[in-house]
Amino acid sequence: MLRVLTLATLFPHAAAPNLGVFVERQTLGLAAHPDVDLRVVAPVGLPPWPLSRHRHYAPLANLPKRETWKGLDVRRPHFLTVPATGGRFHVPALVRTLTPLLADIRRDFAFDVIDAEFFFPDGPAAVALGKALGVPVSIKARGADIHHWGTAPATARRVIAAGRRADGLLAVSQAMRADMAALGMPAETIRVHHTGVDLDRFAPRDRTAAKAAFGVTGPLVVSVGALIARKGHDVVIDAVAALPGVSLLIAGAGEAWAALEAKIAALGIGDRVRLLGALPHAELPALIAAGDVMALASSSEGLANAWVEALACGTPIVITDAGGAREVVTDAAYGRVVAREGRAFAAAIGALLAAPPPQDAVREGAARFTWAANTEALYAHLNGLVSA
Repeated sequence: MLRVLTLATLFPHAAAPNLGVFVERQTLGLAAHPDVDLRVVAPVGLPPWPLSRHRHYAPLANLPKRETWKGLDVRRPHFLTVPATGGRFHVPALVRTLTPLLADIRRDFAFDVIDAEFFFPDGPAAVALGKALGVPVSIKARGADIHHWGTAPATARRVIAAGRRADGLLAVSQAMRADMAALGMPAETIRVHHTGVDLDRFAPRDRTAAKAAFGVTGPLVVSVGALIARKGHDVVIDAVAALPGVSLLIAGAGEAWAALEAKIAALGIGDRVRLLGALPHAELPALIAAGDVMALASSSEGLANAWVEALACGTPIVITDAGGAREVVTDAAYGRVVAREGRAFAAAIGALLAAPPPQDAVREGAARFTWAANTEALYAHLNGLVSA
């Protein structure tokens, strides 16, 4: 029996049920493996008092320190995050919090390996704790943890050092693996570990009926992602503005909401472009399956779950050449990879609307990304670190 301690600062909780749902799904899959016993530590970052008393942080401060979450034993210790320091102190604060907790956990659960599910601050903390406890450590790279934290002045040194000291590394795409190696992490220790998709939930539907549920008739573009500059929703809005009669629904929340709302108003397209806010993950299949195209103009990605979920729904994608884009769009039926500007997106979306590929042909693009394959690959990777 392989005993796994999964460390994940990106993990859902009652106050943010969409946070790290991909980590949750991967962890549920591994926990269900017949040869795995697993516990989760999902640290919660809070600023120092009195900021921690602010209403914004109250839901986090009030989370239970331990609970059963979808059948998983989850600990949620608090660690100190100091605002306006660029994450400089996150790792030592996390290590201080986790050192006594992991020692306590090991009294009843002598875990064989630490599975860190995000590179910062999880990765550096996991390496320090793994060395102290004498257990191997794996760190998974997903996107911003490398592209942002791995290059930011306050955190890059810790990220790169953790990548060099970890016993094993995972990357969500070949492109991510190359980016990690370019930072100086040993390529021979990096294994590509693709995400999975639930092919039962994310599946083609009758588009006309699916659109009607959102009050849409005619061609529909959908986009799924946080409302932040990196996701490029403004580019997709520009593209749809140039396509008369085409509607756009954007699912996500974030700091760019007001700017995007203002842009929609300025372009005079509020009758066909809507911001839906953050939808529960369970509601995304209905939205994505309603779309004739899913468009996302990210400046950087690892391998976006939304790409694969769209293909599973039979919805072709128009995306930028970011991260593993070309590892996903390997056939013209799956969509287009284009430049990150409105005219290029408009042309690609228009072409797919004019000659839509069959839904079953698009869905074939998701067949490589199953949670069963994800689980088996993760089990083999972690078991190999323990057996080495």
